[in-house]
Amino acid sequence: MTVVLDAVTAMLFLAAACTLVRIVRGPSMLDRAMALDVLLAVIMAGLGASAVAGGDTWVLPTLLALSLVAFVGSVAVARFLTHHVPRPDEPEQGADA
Repeated sequence: MTVVLDAVTAMLFLAAACTLVRIVRGPSMLDRAMALDVLLAVIMAGLGASAVAGGDTWVLPTLLALSLVAFVGSVAVARFLTHHVPRPDEPEQGADA
């Protein structure tokens, strides 16, 4: 069990490091937002792995709360980033369009 836990820990650290590189390098804000979502998923996977290794059940409500925060945050960021601001040369679309 220790070898498996060490391998999972190493892979999660590698995934977190790659995700941090994507957060720093970008290139767009949407890439950074998705990388933050992936980083939160990696953190949740680490918490789940530690719960399985230790036999703890206290982590389950924490994982549920983190998944809810990740979902709401991803939807909010995606909605914010896809907000369309019309250019000056575009015709304005009213409520009847």
